[in-house]
Amino acid sequence: MNARSVLIGGIVASLVIAMWEMVVEAVIPNGAGFFGPPIAIGATIVRDLQGASNPIPFDPVALVLGLAGHMMNSVILAAIFGAIVSRSSLGGAGLVIAGAVWGAAIYVVMWFVVLPAIDPLMLNLNGPAFLLGHVMWGVALGILWRVARSEPATTALRSA
Repeated sequence: MNARSVLIGGIVASLVIAMWEMVVEAVIPNGAGFFGPPIAIGATIVRDLQGASNPIPFDPVALVLGLAGHMMNSVILAAIFGAIVSRSSLGGAGLVIAGAVWGAAIYVVMWFVVLPAIDPLMLNLNGPAFLLGHVMWGVALGILWRVARSEPATTALRSA
């Protein structure tokens, strides 16, 4: 497992889900708003946002904390995924499927266990869109791991 692959894979996958969530929450009726998802993540620390309704009010500190926290968590979860799949013999499709399953599993744990306990404002987000975003995140990880596996690390990172 290559540290650069983990870092780049985690960041790229975090951008996939972030873009999806922000656009969806901006366009759906009663959505959290474009900046709602990262602000809701930042509300883990900026506690006075808990209890807000949609659209989630803009808070620059929560936005920055949410973006940083989201990318950090994505890199950590990408590293765990990488540690698991690097010991497997999964091919390209297997890595993508494993990524999708990993993303869905993270959604289940986050939505039903973690968020109600530490950041219930996140539950203002659209649940099905949040699930699909996590699956997309996992698919991106699977694709990036496939690229990293099939080429020397430096070549894979340039093409990712």
